[in-house]
Amino acid sequence: MAAEVGRPAPDFTLDGIDRSDGGDGAVRSFSLSAYRGAPVVLVFYPGDNTAVCTRQLNSYTEGVDQFASVGAQVLAISPQSVESHEDFSCKQGGFAFPLLADTDKAVGEAYGILGPLGFYRRSVFVIDGEGIVRYAHRAVAGLTFRSTDELVEAVRAAS
Repeated sequence: MAAEVGRPAPDFTLDGIDRSDGGDGAVRSFSLSAYRGAPVVLVFYPGDNTAVCTRQLNSYTEGVDQFASVGAQVLAISPQSVESHEDFSCKQGGFAFPLLADTDKAVGEAYGILGPLGFYRRSVFVIDGEGIVRYAHRAVAGLTFRSTDELVEAVRAAS
């Protein structure tokens, strides 16, 4: 069953990189449950080094202070490898949040964001401090993305 508003968010542990706050980009494991107690904005994006995804992640990096103002941690997930994420992040000067690698798409499947051919659909979830999904948006075409303002408002509403 896919992640639904009002239901517990599926937990996961994925490898990723974090270059925020001057991180060294070392590969480490990230678990959703490690962020319990604070809201999490889960951003599922289709691909590294693609036009819309690059605009989306740079937009959220520019708005990181807005996310911080509501105590939210952003986690960005795509099906590319950690090495691809590292290359992508370096080309963009680093993102303000971790990039996680869902190479087998198991997390994407758990959240119900895989399209008919198994491709990631651009999707965003807000999970409250108790681990409950409070906002879910799954794009159909994925040519646009939810704004930082909209996501910050969703975090506020979930608090």
